Amino acid sequence: MKRYEGLEGILLIDDDLPTNFIHKKIIERVSVDAAVKSITNVQEALDFITYSGIYEDTPEIPRPGLIFLDINMPGLNGWDFMDTYNRLDKHFKARLIIIMLSTSPDPEDKEMALVDNEVVAFLSKPLRPEMVTSLLDRYFKEVG
Repeated sequence: MKRYEGLEGILLIDDDLPTNFIHKKIIERVSVDAAVKSITNVQEALDFITYSGIYEDTPEIPRPGLIFLDINMPGLNGWDFMDTYNRLDKHFKARLIIIMLSTSPDPEDKEMALVDNEVVAFLSKPLRPEMVTSLLDRYFKEVG
C-alpha cells in the first residue's frame, strides 16, 4: 500500500451508489493507504468535512485530503457544494484537493469548475486507475 503525506481519507460525493462503488474499487486497485468514504448528498458531505450534524463527535474518522465531487445531483449539486465550501472557515479546507467529476459533455461545466480556485481538475467519469495515480502523484508526496 502506498501512503501519501496529508492523505488519510478520500471522499466520494455522488448520488449514484453504483458509481461510488465502482470508484471505491478503482481507488482500492491503486493500493492507496487511505480510508475511502462515499456520501450521496451535498449536505451530508459538508457535515462530514465540518464535523457537524451526524458527524459532530467523530474525530476518529479520517477526514479527506482528496474529494471527488459529482456535479449533477438532485437537490443540492456540485456547484452548491462549492458555493458553501468556499465560505467555510479555512481550517476546514486546510489541505483539500477537489476534483470535479461529470458525465456532462458541456464545455461550460468544465470552464465553470476551473474558474473556482478550489477545484484543481475537471474529469470525465468514470475514474480510471491511471487517473487516480496521476492525481496522487501530482498533489501528494508519497511517504515510507
